[in-house]
Amino acid sequence: MIIMSGSIGAGKSELTKIVADHLGTVPFYEPVEENPILPLFYKDPNRYAFLLQIYFLNKRFKSIKQAMQDDNNVLDRSIYEDSLFFHMNAEMGRANMQEVQVYDDLFKNMMEELPYAAHKKAPDLLIHIEVSIDTMLDHISKRGRSYEQVDQDPSLIAYYQNLIDHYIPWYEAYDVSPKIKIDGDSADFVNDIEDRKKVLKQIDDKLREIGKLTQSDYDELMIKLDNLK
Repeated sequence: MIIMSGSIGAGKSELTKIVADHLGTVPFYEPVEENPILPLFYKDPNRYAFLLQIYFLNKRFKSIKQAMQDDNNVLDRSIYEDSLFFHMNAEMGRANMQEVQVYDDLFKNMMEELPYAAHKKAPDLLIHIEVSIDTMLDHISKRGRSYEQVDQDPSLIAYYQNLIDHYIPWYEAYDVSPKIKIDGDSADFVNDIEDRKKVLKQIDDKLREIGKLTQSDYDELMIKLDNLK
């Protein structure tokens, strides 16, 4: 099982589909479009930060349980980074200490139950996409969700930069599984086929390194990459 991580607009959903297609497996996507709380959070983050993260935590726990039932799946968002968002919002005064305590206790309980619920202790690989604020804003603008746009709320620029800054120590501290970092600024894996090949090879190399691909499987994927157009 492979999980993605990265800030808003990093390209997690796009890379999830690309990797799943490449490996011939099933993608799992974060429930964003049907999320009734997310637009409310952008309008009034102080009121809805706690509710939003509880919503996300519940959905991600359900998704990771489903994905861990099988050997080959790709998730576009990691439950392990969920607390990063909430603690950052708490630092910004959008959650009180009681809400932080309730969230942390719930998160801890879920993580303790995950091996029993999913019959697997941890993901096999974390793929982290790192992007700059300029790339992030460009992606957010292109996907067009109105409540995310900085031209409607310029204060979001500081929020987005804060999020990027929080991901740096989070990735360094992550030790639940093997991990790799993708440079989302230099690698346009969505639109540039050569960049896509390089990113997929980086992932294939890591999967072989950690023993999740046999040599014959790896060789077949290399042939598939050569024929990718």
